[in-house]
Amino acid sequence: MSTSRIVIVTGMSGAGRSSCLKILEDAGFEAVDNLPFQLLARLLRPHEPPERPLAVGIDSRTRGLVPSEFVREIERFRAEAATPLTLVFFECDDEVLQRRYTESRRRHPLAGDRPVTDGIARERVLMAPIKAAADLVIDTTQTTLAELRRRVLAEFGPEAGSTLTLTLMSFGFRYGLPREADIVFDARFLANPHYVETLRPLSGLDPAVRRYIEEDPAWSETLERLEALLMPLLPRYRAEGKNYLTIAVGCTGGKHRSVALIEELARRLRDRGWASAVVHRDLAREVWTTTDGGR
Repeated sequence: MSTSRIVIVTGMSGAGRSSCLKILEDAGFEAVDNLPFQLLARLLRPHEPPERPLAVGIDSRTRGLVPSEFVREIERFRAEAATPLTLVFFECDDEVLQRRYTESRRRHPLAGDRPVTDGIARERVLMAPIKAAADLVIDTTQTTLAELRRRVLAEFGPEAGSTLTLTLMSFGFRYGLPREADIVFDARFLANPHYVETLRPLSGLDPAVRRYIEEDPAWSETLERLEALLMPLLPRYRAEGKNYLTIAVGCTGGKHRSVALIEELARRLRDRGWASAVVHRDLAREVWTTTDGGR
């Protein structure tokens, strides 16, 4: 890890900024949070690189923050300094932010005596110019703390840049696309176990479901084509400096076809020397049993 690296962490309140700073601090960064905006220029001295990698937290509570001036300050630093600077913006759906504030019983910094939703709306408008200027936007709507740690360390940890961290994710289209996905494939053309009564309650991890899907002639061809597509791409992503790549495969509910396909794809990639974390995003959800559920 470079000793003269700067990461500025910002974003929506409650979206994970503070957690990111703690992760970076554990990784060896000197972390500074809630620094008044007027002191930012003194901290970011273009011709005096920091002795240790530096992580700076900025959010809507920052005293004196004017987003347009903040963006200009970042641009000025980049024009004058050789020190790498990355601006990271943490994002999250309004509904999830509202739930986090409700559960923590904390007051939103911009809500005042108004509802939390008003504070979130005001903050979105305020922070929009900073989000537009960000080098990296991390959406934590469906991200656990463990997944966030893995993502942050993949981008900024001691081994960042030396490896490509792969995540293979199954998901259900009915629950929405995974926002963190870099590559998405649709597996809804494969034979659907949902229509077999004995298989419906099971998942793509069960051998009986796997055997049923494998009987579809498209199964083998699909895996071969996916493997042939990905194998030349992965080294190129790594060569371009990408540290974290999420490949997602979806079916209707995220329980049968996509799960089986991800498991087999992970095995094939491991055999080729590409280790990956496997995440079945929607596997724990209730099985969807409506008449059109398997389409």
